[in-house]
Amino acid sequence: MKILNSTTLNYILGFVIILSCCPLLFAETGSPANVTLDVVVTDKAGNRISGLQAEDFTLLVDNRPRPGATFQAADIVSNSNGQTQVIFLLDAVNTAPLAMSNGRQQLQKFLRQGGGALPVPMSLILFTDKSTQAQENPTRDGNLLADTLDKVGGSLRDYGRSSGFFANVERVQRSLRVMENLASYEAKQPGRKLLICLSTGWPLMFGPESRMTSKDQETLFRTIVKLSTELREARVTVYDIDPLGIADASSFQTFYYQNYLKGVASAGKVESGDAALQVIATQTGGQVLNRSNNLTDLIADCVQDVRAYYTISFVPDQADQQDEYHDIRVNISKPGLTARTRTGYYALRVDKAK
Repeated sequence: MKILNSTTLNYILGFVIILSCCPLLFAETGSPANVTLDVVVTDKAGNRISGLQAEDFTLLVDNRPRPGATFQAADIVSNSNGQTQVIFLLDAVNTAPLAMSNGRQQLQKFLRQGGGALPVPMSLILFTDKSTQAQENPTRDGNLLADTLDKVGGSLRDYGRSSGFFANVERVQRSLRVMENLASYEAKQPGRKLLICLSTGWPLMFGPESRMTSKDQETLFRTIVKLSTELREARVTVYDIDPLGIADASSFQTFYYQNYLKGVASAGKVESGDAALQVIATQTGGQVLNRSNNLTDLIADCVQDVRAYYTISFVPDQADQQDEYHDIRVNISKPGLTARTRTGYYALRVDKAK
């Protein structure tokens, strides 16, 4: 498998997809035939639980049981066809150089564990002030990925962050654009993906100058709907690991996002926090990990989500209006177990052909 080419220059070698130069699109897509949920079940200690049956699950949509859903248990042992993969995104745009260096080194440590033999194919994305570049072909060779991170370390230290409100707005826009184009690309690839972001997250905008006009709210709402829908259709679960660890454990950024975890239902209710990286991660069924210095263990914990999970699919009702939001919850009948999955979806109204 061709992964990296040592004769090519710059960053991740081999075929490169330039994401940051792509426009942010708002084109409508048709309603999918079904809504597919990847569900991870854990006990109180955080251990992933396998061996459950369909009757152990209750799917609730808008707080009402949803009949007719299909159920499938997945296990890493059956992943020989490579239909599950892990993508690491190193965010040097929103993360200071020292923290990014720490994140890179601890990711390398994870990749080299066990002699570099990875449980599923993995790949890298670098998001820097100069460009965003992604590795085309995932690999199970952790040493190869770790060696690549050695070669690109200098690019991750190139930190040209400007300060001030408008500079923060630009960083948020760039970050959301990269996420959306990544989702669009992954929607064309088969299987489930775990996107693990090493990032402090893009700025949370607040205060008088951050007040949005109705036009701004509509634009951001369209972005949220499209990104949420494409991440769901691509079966991407997002995780955010803060490379600063406990250094900013009590900062505003580490907890304020929790005010926005409930899905926003209309443009008139949108605030900038609704598009925070930590909110996106939680709403896709991933995790936000920002209070530990042991990033290697945090990365390993996220990757555990590929080892045992369940897939539930159902046909959504036709929406009465465009971008109608529906809450999702999965309950487990056995005591002490918790299900983690996507928290909601937007239904697209399908007009009958004239």
